Amino acid sequence: MTTARTTDVFVTAGDIPWQDLGDGVRRKILGYNDTMMMVRVEFEAGAIGAQHRHPHVQCAVVEKGSFDVTIDGRTKRLNAGDGYMVPSNVLHGVVALEPGVLLDIFTPIREDFLGEPVAYAAAADAK
Repeated sequence: MTTARTTDVFVTAGDIPWQDLGDGVRRKILGYNDTMMMVRVEFEAGAIGAQHRHPHVQCAVVEKGSFDVTIDGRTKRLNAGDGYMVPSNVLHGVVALEPGVLLDIFTPIREDFLGEPVAYAAAADAK
């Protein structure tokens, strides 16, 4: 089943441009449909994904590097191959301990990612 709002079923990362989010963070949206989105996020060493929350359920895998990941007040060091799950509306954020890459999956789609990119750290909603 396909929807009116979807990317191709195959993803060629080299064909997708990076979006610079500032402060050592950039992302590329690898694909989406009405219910799910896949995003690669690259961090320079020391870059911060500030604590924030959103209504989407998020899961991620560390593709490269090492991150301190905080979810709902708990912090754990994760390395390449490790992953995490963030329930809807739970406060979370990351700190890149070295250059690294996260592969994020969101459901539903992050409509806010489809407009102009907003700085990753500045967009935090820690309320």
